[in-house]
Amino acid sequence: MADTTQSYANHVRWHPIYHFFLSPIMVLNLIWSVVRVIRFPGWDNAELALLGVGLAVMALLVRTNPLRVQDRVIRLEEQLRYQRVLPAELAERAGALPVSKIAALRFAPDEELPGLVRQVLDGKLAKSDEIKRAIKNWRGDYFRV
Repeated sequence: MADTTQSYANHVRWHPIYHFFLSPIMVLNLIWSVVRVIRFPGWDNAELALLGVGLAVMALLVRTNPLRVQDRVIRLEEQLRYQRVLPAELAERAGALPVSKIAALRFAPDEELPGLVRQVLDGKLAKSDEIKRAIKNWRGDYFRV
């Protein structure tokens, strides 16, 4: 469990080592290696630029692949929750929502979920941010990647 209660205002997950150390280093390395290839063309600098591109792509994949797996797990968890909390017809329709909306609805407590799902299905809440803002009693997700 986290030290602070999660809410809309503080639910974004920052991983300091990745976001403020690794990513800036990879971007700077990529820029520097491309500048070197442009200023001093040659196989050595081209090799370093190619390595810089590879490292930047690898750093991006290191973050995005676990997030995609997390989205799949969230979708499965929420579909199980829909079966438990929602009427059968509503649960079936909600299970077909895009992952982005399912992920936003996961912050809604069980008592708010049916109303929010209906609003999403009726098109009243179209964006993930709108869904999150409509939640009155935030249900934290403390086990995110």
